Amino acid sequence: MVERSTPLPQAEPLAPHSDDPGAASGELAKPAIGGRNAARQRSTKQAGHGQGNATHGRMADRSNWNARRAYAAIDLGTNNCRLLIAKPAADGFVVVDAFSRVVRLGEGLGQTGRLSDAAMDRAVAALSICADKLRRRHVALARSVATEACRKASNGPDFIERVRRETGIVLDIITAEEEARLAVLGCHILLEPGDGPALIFDIGGGSTELVLVDSSGPVPDILDWMSVPWGVVTLTESESFDPDDAQARDAAYRRMRARVVESFAPFARRLPQLADDDRRLLGTSGTVTTLASLHLDLPCYNRDAIDGLIVPSESMRAISARLAGLSLQQRRELPCIGKERADLVVAGCAILESILDIWPAVRLGVADRGIREGILRALMGRDAPLPSSPTAQAQHGSRT
Repeated sequence: MVERSTPLPQAEPLAPHSDDPGAASGELAKPAIGGRNAARQRSTKQAGHGQGNATHGRMADRSNWNARRAYAAIDLGTNNCRLLIAKPAADGFVVVDAFSRVVRLGEGLGQTGRLSDAAMDRAVAALSICADKLRRRHVALARSVATEACRKASNGPDFIERVRRETGIVLDIITAEEEARLAVLGCHILLEPGDGPALIFDIGGGSTELVLVDSSGPVPDILDWMSVPWGVVTLTESESFDPDDAQARDAAYRRMRARVVESFAPFARRLPQLADDDRRLLGTSGTVTTLASLHLDLPCYNRDAIDGLIVPSESMRAISARLAGLSLQQRRELPCIGKERADLVVAGCAILESILDIWPAVRLGVADRGIREGILRALMGRDAPLPSSPTAQAQHGSRT
């Protein structure tokens, strides 16, 4: 468990940001405005774009600014490998290529303390595809990061060297602090407008980050944060039970909830006391986007409908309780879940409900963006990489 009660360094103002259409279309995605929340959504988006354009105006004066340059961000997590390639544009950036694959790098890590050979093979295969895309898209500047699985694994450094040797990609194992900061940079524009602190969270495969921010400025000031070693993979693997036994499923869910709430307790005690309607909450993770899809009863996942959506928190609790009560096969048959998420989504529900326990906001903002977008904003905003080690600095200054 990692926690911090003193502010993180505030990030510099960054480049404007557009939605990721999730494909190499080269088009800016349209904001998703939902029902009664349309006015609130428009206000949020317009405020964000106003800030972004002002920042871009300052950046345009830089002699080294080149809108034709391609930038890339790779995020290798405990469960997924994700790539985003984009070029700067007047009102953000245009996505020219994207890639995402479930690799389950952290599978079995909690039991062995090591990355398994099969998991590393899956990750290297996905990263090889990323490397090919970087070459074909003539990427001028990139940053590649690895998170909780590589932080924890005893053979993490050996895996990083294997990736460098076989793909040419040098992964930077970032701290939980940096992971939290990048997630905030990537999604904060979707926060509802309002006064007082807001909570942003990222439910990953191997950890969950909670970040309390003051969003009164153009870039949020991080007031407090915490990272706990419970993500959808690690929390799922902490329980062993018969998935076809309803009573066993219920008991396991309650144990997962209790485990996460206990981990959150030190952070919860530091949170300010606000009226529930004044609490702003924004989540970035596969858990919240999946549950939001079920809330909208979508036949298949639609990013344009989800990214930026604001949903009632009670609806997310009800969906969480419903999923926790279903068998594995029943979850597999639900749209937007399928085989890849069916065994992990319940752990995500337990984490989400635990977050709502400590920060009972009436509404929940949903973001289908995060670390990759944060990396791109930083790269474009400074027109230089954001290394966290001398090795990373050497790589990112020369990588093409």
